[in-house]
Amino acid sequence: MKTSSTHQINKHRSAIIKYFLPSLFLSLPLFLFLLSLQSGHRRTTTVTTTIQAKPKPGSGDLLRIRPGYSSYDNYIQRQLNKTLNPKLRQIWTTRDWDRKIKVFSRFFDELKRQSLLSNDSRALCIGARVGQEVEALRRIGVSDSVGIDLVPYPPLVVKGDFHNQPFRNESFDFEFSNVFDHALFPEKFVAEIERTLRPGGVCVLHVSISRRADKYSANDLYSSEPLVQLFKSSDLVHVKKIDGFGLDTEVVFRKREN
Repeated sequence: MKTSSTHQINKHRSAIIKYFLPSLFLSLPLFLFLLSLQSGHRRTTTVTTTIQAKPKPGSGDLLRIRPGYSSYDNYIQRQLNKTLNPKLRQIWTTRDWDRKIKVFSRFFDELKRQSLLSNDSRALCIGARVGQEVEALRRIGVSDSVGIDLVPYPPLVVKGDFHNQPFRNESFDFEFSNVFDHALFPEKFVAEIERTLRPGGVCVLHVSISRRADKYSANDLYSSEPLVQLFKSSDLVHVKKIDGFGLDTEVVFRKREN
């Protein structure tokens, strides 16, 4: 009796091994396939969430500082790489020279018609490189004009860092720049303008809002609103569209008298 029961148990075990194990092996690939689908779904969900989490222009992130600068010296060296590029300097002083002076003269003449600039203004051009802006001002009668850049270009441009202008407080009646996008510290860039601008003086910025600035830029601007917030001692005069060598917007401020 005992032997018969044992025999029956062994028989059941053999049946389980004979039919169950092959089924298990056959279903294993299907199980692994389903597992990979679930894992892939999780990865896709994560990526989608990350993309959606990025701030969009116009949703509060309107002025972005570009990453990648390990130190201020590293930032300065990158700016010098453009300013000292021999091919670019040759273009600026030859092929582009008269063309840019003509366009800048037109911009400045319009500002004179709006009483934002006069022949008596003491004017500063920030980030002037080889000084086409300065030359344009002088040609339309604003003779007391000078530019600053990391590399001097006498007699039009003196050496200076726009994060720390080499001028006394309230030195100028008019300041112009089309290199705001190269400012690593926009608040310092604007603070130096307001420091060196006389009460009632005018600052004109040409910026890129509708499109991304060049590869040497240190920030990207998506609205004029951050500029309004940065100019703490000045009032907004106007914002208008322009076509200025890749820049599309003119923003003008006047420093308050008091």
